[in-house]
Amino acid sequence: MDPNTAQPSASATPLPESVANALMSIQPRYNSFHQHHAVPQMTGNSYSQAPGSGPGSMPSATSNSNNNNNLQPATTSVINLSNSSDVVIGPMTQYQGSVTIYQYMDATVEASRIASGRNNQNRGLPSPEQSSVLRQERYFLYGALILFTIIAFSTALYFIIKQTQSNSNLSQPEILFGNNYQSGTIPNLGNGHLVIDRQNWGAQNEVRGRYPLHSPTPYVLITHIGVQSTPCVDMYRCSIKMRTIQDAAVAEMGLPDIPNNFYLGGDGFIYVGRGWNIANAYANQTLSVCFMGDYIRYEPNDKQFSALEHLLAHGVAKDYLTKDYQLVAHNQTRKTKSPGPHIYERISKMPRWSPCGTPGYSTCGAELGLPTMWEQDFPKKSNTTKN
Repeated sequence: MDPNTAQPSASATPLPESVANALMSIQPRYNSFHQHHAVPQMTGNSYSQAPGSGPGSMPSATSNSNNNNNLQPATTSVINLSNSSDVVIGPMTQYQGSVTIYQYMDATVEASRIASGRNNQNRGLPSPEQSSVLRQERYFLYGALILFTIIAFSTALYFIIKQTQSNSNLSQPEILFGNNYQSGTIPNLGNGHLVIDRQNWGAQNEVRGRYPLHSPTPYVLITHIGVQSTPCVDMYRCSIKMRTIQDAAVAEMGLPDIPNNFYLGGDGFIYVGRGWNIANAYANQTLSVCFMGDYIRYEPNDKQFSALEHLLAHGVAKDYLTKDYQLVAHNQTRKTKSPGPHIYERISKMPRWSPCGTPGYSTCGAELGLPTMWEQDFPKKSNTTKN
């Protein structure tokens, strides 16, 4: 056989049709591979070192590049070189002419991947079936988000409407006191001044005042608790103070109930004592309003005076008070420090305040037949100064 003539390789195993088609689509140069099922012949001469050649010998020409498989390492020798160039030690293979390298294995692998849909270009891309599933999942997620948004908006709108209705109910103009209004509700006199009923602050229900209070009442008496009582600032503390006042009045002073008709807390709320229809412990023909605290030591706040004005305006509107009622301090009717200088200074500037009982004026209630000194409704005969 002529060594310069290229010989075809042995018959290769036929490729699957899908792989062959994919291989044909990779690049036109693989058409010859599909036709011959073999690697095309490599042209050109190869040179390799013949076995047994001595050191420094030139490589010999061989008939086929497959003879390279017979290369053996050269015999170990000692070589002395001087003034030499282009010296090569060891095996050397040289190719003359153009060299073409066919990547048979790589092309086959790539063709197999293309046929099975796993080539590098399609790696990470979903199949049509997977795309349909992903699209359905995306639509489901969008639908769930839209439904959640609608539910959240509807819930928020519901609570806003309920809150608006609740606020309108609290600000209704018709305000009822005592036990006449619906249980569980808290009337509002406007400007945030809630009316806290006896049941709401925890009063003893079995105790009541002795005498009825006939409307309309011509006098409003302003008092304070005194006895170094600190002002309360919220409904919780004011309710505790109301229960304490009632317990002390009944157990220690012998009173039938808490002394005053109404109490003004530092929170701006109005706490019902004996109410509109029961006489207080100071005079049968007066309505007494007490500031909760010791206002010899402390100063009242604006919320308390605003609550007082709303309460008195409501009393006139409902005929609990006369149109020309007179506003007096407790120390104008008897010898006492109540309601304290801080409160007296402010009520003396109110339009309905009366100077009765002060030097140069007649005693308060003389026109009604009230005594010079308004007696209190408990068995204390001492005329000493009281708070």
